[in-house]
Amino acid sequence: MKIDVFKIDGKKAGRKVELPDDIFGAEPNQHVVYLAVKQYLAAQRQGTHKVKTRAEVKGASRKLHRQKGTGGSRKGNIRNPLYKGGGTVFGPKPHGYDIKLNRKVKDLARISALSFKAKENAIVIVEDISLDAPKTKSFTDILNNLEVFGKKTLFVMPEYNDNVYLSYRNVPFVKGTLLSDMNTYDVVNADVLVLTEGAAKIFTEAETETEA
Repeated sequence: MKIDVFKIDGKKAGRKVELPDDIFGAEPNQHVVYLAVKQYLAAQRQGTHKVKTRAEVKGASRKLHRQKGTGGSRKGNIRNPLYKGGGTVFGPKPHGYDIKLNRKVKDLARISALSFKAKENAIVIVEDISLDAPKTKSFTDILNNLEVFGKKTLFVMPEYNDNVYLSYRNVPFVKGTLLSDMNTYDVVNADVLVLTEGAAKIFTEAETETEA
């Protein structure tokens, strides 16, 4: 599929980038997208939740009263879970939430997410952006010219650019990433995918190398 390249002023540059059909025209698989998103969100959890058991809370270990003859129940010590300040029974313990996914499944999920964006016509390609100095206003003007201002945007670059990064990091609806770091969740979570021309051409180059 061919997509027009736009200048930073919002006008067409007069050239197109052909994105490979085996990625952007593939039949999306919703289930693997779900698995990849689930894995990403699970990995964000710290898993540091912890409560104290009766062996860890403060309190004497002496038995409160004798076992029989008082007419009351057997209580053990003051750290009994039945008492205020006592230990917690079957409470949470620190553990990881990581989910393992095979590399092929993760790759298929990323391809499916990109294919979904292509079907929704939610991909914009802009010429490579080079700013003389970091300025948020300059970056938001570009988004406004591309008619994506205010939309949840995933901005993808081929390599890190300090001025561009400092210009978009304070824009609340924009998340920037390098093409090599792009993941399924970021693509699915965005309303529109803005690729710089350099990033878009990497897909074409990778396709050419595969065929060779």
